[in-house]
Amino acid sequence: MTGAPGPEAAPAPPRRRPRLGLWLGLAVLVLLAAFAFIRRDDIRLAAMDPGKPFQIYTPPPAPDYDRPETWHLLPEGPGKAGEADVFFLGPTTYSGAEHWNGPIDDSDSVGVFRRVMAPNLVGPFAGVGRVFAPRYRQAGLYSFTTLREDAREARRFAYVDAEASFLNFLARSAPDRPILIVGVEQGGALAARLLAEVGSLPSVRNRIAGAWLIDTVTPADSPPLPPCASPEHSGCLAAWAWAYDDDATHARDLQDRSLVWSGTDLVNLGKRLPLCYNPLLQATTDDPAPARLARGATNATGLEWGARPPFVTRQVSARCIDGVLRVSRPEARMLRPFGSWEDRLRTPGFNLFYADIEADARTRLTAFKALRRPSSPPPAASQTGPGAP
Repeated sequence: MTGAPGPEAAPAPPRRRPRLGLWLGLAVLVLLAAFAFIRRDDIRLAAMDPGKPFQIYTPPPAPDYDRPETWHLLPEGPGKAGEADVFFLGPTTYSGAEHWNGPIDDSDSVGVFRRVMAPNLVGPFAGVGRVFAPRYRQAGLYSFTTLREDAREARRFAYVDAEASFLNFLARSAPDRPILIVGVEQGGALAARLLAEVGSLPSVRNRIAGAWLIDTVTPADSPPLPPCASPEHSGCLAAWAWAYDDDATHARDLQDRSLVWSGTDLVNLGKRLPLCYNPLLQATTDDPAPARLARGATNATGLEWGARPPFVTRQVSARCIDGVLRVSRPEARMLRPFGSWEDRLRTPGFNLFYADIEADARTRLTAFKALRRPSSPPPAASQTGPGAP
C-alpha cells in the first residue's frame, strides 16, 4: 500500500553572497578611523589654525590699561601693601581658532588664568607685595605648535600689549618701590624683551630686585640681566625651561624648536644653550639638587585667589643639563599632567617649585633692600678734644 504523496519540499533559498561594496565600505571606514586616531593631534591642531595670513588679519581692540577690566589682578586700593610691586605676565591661555591673538575678554582664557595660572604661578609672589597682572592680546596656543611666519608675527604682536601694560604699571608704582618682574612661558618670552628694552633704563633697572622667567628658554650668552649666582644675589635673573629627566624628546625640542628674541625679531635658538637656573639651589648652576632640598610642590588649581595651598615636600630632584632643568617625576598623583589635550599643551596646572620660588622671591628682596639701606652715620665727634668750647 502506498501512502498519499506528501507535499513537495520547498526549495532552499539561494545563499546571498556578501556584497563586495559593503565590505569595501566597512574597510574604508575602519582605515579612516585608524588614521584619525593615529593623527588625532594633527587634526586637532589643524582645527586651531586661524586659517588666514597674519598680514590680512584684524586683531582685537587694544586694551586701555587705565581701565581695571584690562587686568587679571590689581592691588586693592592705593596703599603700599607688602614691600615691593610685582609685575606678572601670564602664560598662554587662549586656544581659540578665530584669532591669531586672543581678545582680552575671552571667557575661556580668563577662566583658565583665574582657575589654574593665578593660584599656581602668581601665588608664590603674592606674599612679597602688590601684584599687577595684565590681560594682553596673547598669541594663541596654535602659534606655539608651528614655526610658520604667521605664528611668529602673532608672538611679536603680543609684545605691544606687554610693553603698554608695563609702562602703565611703572606709572602706578611709586619710584622708591622695589619691583619684581615675572613671566611664564609666553609671558616669560615677552618679559625677556621688556627687561632688555624698558628694563635697561637706569630708572627701571635700579629698582629691579629680581626677575623670574619661568618655563622660558633664554639664551645663556645674552641674558637681559646678570644671572642669579647665589641666594645673596639681587637685581638678577632666574630663568629656566624644564623637562622630566626621562623625557629626552621634550628636552631636545626645547633647544631645537625654541624661538628667542634677536632685537625685535624672533629667531631659532640654534646651537646656543639656554640659561638654566635651579630653583632648589637658588642659583644658576649645573650642580645637582637632591629631592630632600625641595621645599614644597603643590596643585593649587581651583583655589580662590589668596588661599594658601597645601604642600608636599621632597617631591623632585633637579639638575641643569645642557641648559635644560631636568626634573625627576614626582610621586604625588596631584603633580602629574592632567586635563584635556589642550590643557597638556599649556603650562601645567601645578607648580613643582612653589615654595622654593616663594622663598627665592623673599630672599632676593631682602638682599636688594640690604644693598639699598644707607650705611650708619659716623659717630659724632667728641666734644672733649681740641677745638671744644
